Amino acid sequence: MAPITSGSATPTGNGLIVSFGEMLIDFVPTVSGVSLAEAPGFLKAPGGAPANVAIAVTRIGGKAAFVGKLGDDEFGHMLAGILRENGVVCDGISFDTGARTALAFVTLRADGEREFMFYRNPSADMLLKPEELNLELIRSAKVFHYGSISLIVEPCRSAHLKAMQVAKDAGALLSYDPNLRLPLWPSAKEAREQILSIWDKADVVKVSDVELEFLTGSDKITDENALSLWRPTMKLLLVTLGEKGCRYYTKHFRGSVDPFHVKTVDTTGAGDSFVGALLSKIVDDHSIIEDEPRLREVLKFANACGAITTAKKGAIPALPAEADALQLINGKH
Repeated sequence: MAPITSGSATPTGNGLIVSFGEMLIDFVPTVSGVSLAEAPGFLKAPGGAPANVAIAVTRIGGKAAFVGKLGDDEFGHMLAGILRENGVVCDGISFDTGARTALAFVTLRADGEREFMFYRNPSADMLLKPEELNLELIRSAKVFHYGSISLIVEPCRSAHLKAMQVAKDAGALLSYDPNLRLPLWPSAKEAREQILSIWDKADVVKVSDVELEFLTGSDKITDENALSLWRPTMKLLLVTLGEKGCRYYTKHFRGSVDPFHVKTVDTTGAGDSFVGALLSKIVDDHSIIEDEPRLREVLKFANACGAITTAKKGAIPALPAEADALQLINGKH
């Protein structure tokens, strides 16, 4: 177990967190609050929720690997290089010579929320085949984390299902953040069905308030609605509420953890930062989930990491180090 440092109540774990799915380039307007057509220019920002989570883990001192497929192009090799620079194990990455790395143009509205336009026709991440998986790496995971974008099309869907099963069979804690991107799905109905098709496989599920509304068909953020997503197979269900903090639900208790307030510039990556922080603190000791005081401490830290990420443009450039989060928690930010 890593030593407790700088007043952190829960040490960052040494166990491996394997993150599965997509990595892409986000093009973010240089000016907030304009449409894509009106944007005078764009900043190139590496992104993709599972990759963001992997880097969020290493930023705060944890151990992470990424499993996915990139284009054998300038952008694909750039993204792999960014993962390596951030200490992420890249033995699970393959490159596709026939497809490009995915691109997304992301509009930042005046309130910091986002709108997306994707270029995936198909992109390399969609073409990952089950036989291309690094099973040895996946079996070494203490936590296996994934989203839902990899469920949209074959062959990536089959690769996702196989990787999930291999990780579970090897004893990993399964972590699921659906990360809803409706423009990528054929229909809202299909998105809901496919996202929920693997719902009962995960030990830890994190949804945003918007995803809770989408999956339950209700615009009310209530305990009752959240618990309609509970499954007996789960250990922890989390609902992130942006500037209102988060709620947590386990078999034995439930509650909420207050937010940290910062000047929001861009919400991209905040949820991934939250997830990375959470997983890095429970990877070596899954029993934290069943210990409410310790879980609350971890969620407070995760809220701080999420908040800091909203204070800069782009996801990966904004992910905090542990010291940044502790400064915010201790009121010195």
